[in-house]
Amino acid sequence: MDSWTKQIVLPSDQPAISIKEQLTRWLVPRRIRGNFRMEHRILLNGTYQPTSTILQPGDTLTMTWLPNDFEVATSNYVTDDSQPVDVLFENDDLMVVNKIKGVKTHPNSPGEDGTMMNFAQAYLQAQGKAAYMVHRLDGDTTGALIIAKNPYVVPMLNQMLRDKTIRRTYLAWVRGAINEASGTITAAIGENPDDNRTRRVDGPNAVPAVTHWAKVHTVYQNTLVRLDLETGRTHQIRLHMQSIGHPLVGDPLYNPTDDYEGGLLLHAASIKIPLPFTNEVKSIGAPLPVSFPRNFK
Repeated sequence: MDSWTKQIVLPSDQPAISIKEQLTRWLVPRRIRGNFRMEHRILLNGTYQPTSTILQPGDTLTMTWLPNDFEVATSNYVTDDSQPVDVLFENDDLMVVNKIKGVKTHPNSPGEDGTMMNFAQAYLQAQGKAAYMVHRLDGDTTGALIIAKNPYVVPMLNQMLRDKTIRRTYLAWVRGAINEASGTITAAIGENPDDNRTRRVDGPNAVPAVTHWAKVHTVYQNTLVRLDLETGRTHQIRLHMQSIGHPLVGDPLYNPTDDYEGGLLLHAASIKIPLPFTNEVKSIGAPLPVSFPRNFK
């Protein structure tokens, strides 16, 4: 049976809190915390202790996860080493890679290859690990993409995304000169009954969506904007900018008459992420690809 074990030596500034409180702070899901307790799969300095036990600096916690802790325990992406993976950051639990333009984040059917998750699977195979998806970027979007290296950090990272403690910043070229320096778009995003490839502002089953934008500069009636997301809805940036009259350059879905031939100009420029099981917050930047113009001519 597969299992995953994590051993952590607590730091010198470890607060005097219980094992249960520490697991909660680490965003270990409640159901898994219960499994740890009932099946004695969390050890303090090599032996099981009640989860009410107070921790001390220098203590060693050892946690073991089993497949039944997860909805999806195994990673079954086909390995594909046809493209190198540009790793921007990695540790034992996750990596941030620089996504390639024109490549999907993940397969849509079993056995499919040629996606970032397939390339990551091949890269991690040499480490004896596997790739687990955390979030996605559209096919033509480039930049920073988080990939988990085990199943147990996936729910933790998903909770960080929901809590907005993972911050994502994008750069995009949009059509039109924007006069304001910055703004916030709060339009809810729902389904589009007329086209299931797209979304619609205030469409059916709409959910809240918040995008903050700031103008970088305007060149020939095209504006470079920096965008920070509070939510991560499908096509959020593309739809939100179109909704205020500034669709993204090269967007085939929300700006279909655009004559730019270089594809969608959207880049995930940076991610700020609290690293699981630590007090460290890491800021990771993704360099602009050659396909993303610095200026319009």
